[in-house]
Amino acid sequence: MIKLKRVLTIAMALSSVVLVAQSDEDVLKTIYKQSLTNGQSYQWLNHLSNQIGSRLSGSLGAEKAVAYTKEELDKLGLDKVWLQPVMVPRWVRGAKEYAFIETERGKTNTVNICALGGSVATPGLGLKANIVEVKNFEELEALGKAEVEGKIVFYNRPMQADLISTFEAYGGCVNQRYSGAVEAAKYGAVAVIVRSMNLRQDDLPHTGSMTYGNLPVDERIPSAAISTNDANLLSTMLQLNKDIKFYFKQSCKQLKDVQSYNVIGQITGSEFPDEYMVVGGHLDSWDLGDGSHDDGAGVVQSMDVLRLLKESGITPKRSIRVVLFMNEENGLRGGKKYAEVAKQKNENHVFALESDSGGFTPRGFNFDCSDASFSQVLSWEPLFKPYLIHYFEKGGSGADVGPLKTETNVLAGLRPDSQRYFDHHHASNDTFDAINKRELELGAATMTSLVYLFDKYGINPINTSGNIKK
Repeated sequence: MIKLKRVLTIAMALSSVVLVAQSDEDVLKTIYKQSLTNGQSYQWLNHLSNQIGSRLSGSLGAEKAVAYTKEELDKLGLDKVWLQPVMVPRWVRGAKEYAFIETERGKTNTVNICALGGSVATPGLGLKANIVEVKNFEELEALGKAEVEGKIVFYNRPMQADLISTFEAYGGCVNQRYSGAVEAAKYGAVAVIVRSMNLRQDDLPHTGSMTYGNLPVDERIPSAAISTNDANLLSTMLQLNKDIKFYFKQSCKQLKDVQSYNVIGQITGSEFPDEYMVVGGHLDSWDLGDGSHDDGAGVVQSMDVLRLLKESGITPKRSIRVVLFMNEENGLRGGKKYAEVAKQKNENHVFALESDSGGFTPRGFNFDCSDASFSQVLSWEPLFKPYLIHYFEKGGSGADVGPLKTETNVLAGLRPDSQRYFDHHHASNDTFDAINKRELELGAATMTSLVYLFDKYGINPINTSGNIKK
């Protein structure tokens, strides 16, 4: 038994020596090979999506997802796995929503809607009123109370199709979904209907979070999203007859906050255990689909980063954590709680990477960091070129890791090809069948490679000229 232990120790030592002698090109090649031939992310996502399903904060699905991912992290033989308690909101959709456009009494066209997350319900028998269409808050203000009071406000600003960055297009119109009810209520509107955040023309309504700000409970108005096809139909019908009416019924409600958890696993650093690197995604999802792209993909890719490091024989210098954040979609409670606890413990988080842009083909990363750290990243471009990773830009990172930002650390966000992302985002077709196994595994390998390089070389280096090989 003693001889066997000695042989294993020598073998591990020799393995470490071989890894140190490898060039960074060889290490990345090993990581990609492991992910593409021995990846685990697709199998994990299959279970998360098809056996558990949607995971809205406070739901049974979210509870099951916490238990499942903790169990799977336990199996990886990490140094530590634990649950971090966090109170989260609990909003429930209730019965399926119903809506129609009424051109005259008895003549109706049924349309596809869904309640926006956080919305109040309509009256029990539904709500019917005349409707006014606007493209933005300025048009709403120009109409004023005289034109809006007692009516439904229809926000119909499409995502800008000529923008190559679909996230930029999303950012250019999402305020109508998030703040539309608050703005419409100022002028006496009775409800809000919002064009879905979707570049494709289809019949699927896309949900998402909305806010009432400081509006008193009795002044809150119901809010729903309408599919892009039906938004076009409604707009055309309004042009033909401004006196048409819109009816909809939804039974959603906000319940009391409940306890949930962030799921955390750690490999403790061999040289700098008190320097922490985080990789993560959000475990919660909206309730219409099963959340495979948003953000089941980011969850399983992040889990696989730690597994791939171990499988590739890499012993990290710094402590690397996978954090599966709860409640990104309608509150960001998990990300805020993790940062709060880290601050209380005076933990030094030097790097954090988030995957929350879908499981499509990886293109590169956004970085929120100093110029010196970004120069270091650019020196690694030749390492990623064989894998067609070419996008390295300064910019935002991710909602959950954002609260960890300091003046000296590096935050990053994986940037997959986004052209199809908003076809599925927050809709009923965000399902496992929309995931490509190879694309998902390429993303996991790309994330692992960046984590490996930052762990090896640290941040804010004095000299970045010699980082490609060692």
